[in-house]
Amino acid sequence: MNRRKTRNTVDKILYGLMVFASLAVGGSLVGIVVYILAQSAGMLRLSTVFGPGANSFLPMIVATSMTVVVSLTLALPVGIMTAIYLNEYAKKSNKGFSHSRFIRLAIDTLAGIPSIVYGLFGLLLFVRIFNLGQSIAAGGLTLSIMILPVIIRTTEEALKTVPGSFREGSLSLGATKFQTIIHAVLPPALPGILTAAILATGRVVGESAPVLLTIGIAKHLPRSIMEPGRTLTIHLYYLTKEAINPDDFAMAFTAAAVLIILILFINTAVKLIGLIFKQTGENVD
Repeated sequence: MNRRKTRNTVDKILYGLMVFASLAVGGSLVGIVVYILAQSAGMLRLSTVFGPGANSFLPMIVATSMTVVVSLTLALPVGIMTAIYLNEYAKKSNKGFSHSRFIRLAIDTLAGIPSIVYGLFGLLLFVRIFNLGQSIAAGGLTLSIMILPVIIRTTEEALKTVPGSFREGSLSLGATKFQTIIHAVLPPALPGILTAAILATGRVVGESAPVLLTIGIAKHLPRSIMEPGRTLTIHLYYLTKEAINPDDFAMAFTAAAVLIILILFINTAVKLIGLIFKQTGENVD
């Protein structure tokens, strides 16, 4: 009886610690958002964010959004296809050094490279050798390489959660391997793939060093991906660096609030698109 009581007490303590940790995570997010919104409450207005004045955030919002779209457009197909190959086609062997092991080593190495190295690589290859100049296209190409490990690893883990019976049932009905992946594997893994897209979006929006070297700091409104621009992260850095009086800091907090709102908007849009695709697939089936 004493041992059982001791185990129950330990279980309750551990459960309480887990609840506290979960609340701490959620509370940290709420605290950061509330603090930033409170500090920018006086200047967070549509006229300030989208107005025509010199303090408008519209050019930065457009540049950030274009960078995210270019990066995800390039990285998502490559990352998802690589994850499908590694999980569905590559032979899982613990012996020797196969090409799949080399690919996994390359993914792990890419994940560990500092972002400034990616920036220097993009500056040399895309800006100078490919002659794209400092532009959103050059920055998107650079960032697409940087977010590949996140997309591949997260998508691969999502594919691993799909029960093997789904594959076996599809194959037993005469479907090909590719048809099985499209109709039986990818739909259940879609939430994990969307998570990969959201994590990659956060990585793109939050980067500064590669963006500074490949996209630039131009404050004008970019009209195409071949023009330079200034993302919200870079703009926030310069606002904080040049801040002297309280109004300058309020403008910096406004930029941070706009950045958070943009991330929430993009994440919500990605989830809605995923739900639409999921419902469309269910209707087709």
